[in-house]
Amino acid sequence: MNFGLGRDHSVILMSLRPSAPYRDRIEDGGTTLIYEGHDHPKTGAVRNPKLVDQPDRHPSGGLTQNGKFHQAAQEFKLGRRSPERVRVYEKIRTGIWAYNSVFHLIDSWTEQDEHRRVFKFRLAAVEGEEDFARPAQPDAQRRRLIPTSVKLEVWKRDGGKCAVCGANDELHFDHILPFSKGGTSLTAANVQLLCARHNLTKHDRIE
Repeated sequence: MNFGLGRDHSVILMSLRPSAPYRDRIEDGGTTLIYEGHDHPKTGAVRNPKLVDQPDRHPSGGLTQNGKFHQAAQEFKLGRRSPERVRVYEKIRTGIWAYNSVFHLIDSWTEQDEHRRVFKFRLAAVEGEEDFARPAQPDAQRRRLIPTSVKLEVWKRDGGKCAVCGANDELHFDHILPFSKGGTSLTAANVQLLCARHNLTKHDRIE
């Protein structure tokens, strides 16, 4: 979790793998991410962070990353600020991270798991990269995430390379027919790998 990078967005790393250290999940037909907060650091006094409440403040009193994200979500709910923009990256397999594009942070709360209190953050997937020079709009059009199983199928089919130029870095999973124009996220036939340059060039054009 990295709050307020460059003062115009934040970044989180998620994973839906069974072995993931946190319990992230997708809801609302693939348009909403429920992201779990981060644990207390392992120290001499805290040998098993999974048995300790996730902290919102450091011993010095300053906000942790959990606290910063929680504060932003609650201020949005009270109408005091625009939703925080969050770039989300997903670990889909060892060594493979997928960029899940931009989300809006719209809610947060704490809940009890088997042993302690954990933070939960609700993020809405929104269409496009948006203009970061302007405040985020709460009524932005939603989009549906591409399921992890589809991403893995596309990665294997496209050989981990951009379908246009063959680049193998800064890759994005792209809808061939955009979701906003009726394209599906549920089949590999409508998804391709594109490098950042070709993904940003395409935007919502149907090619």
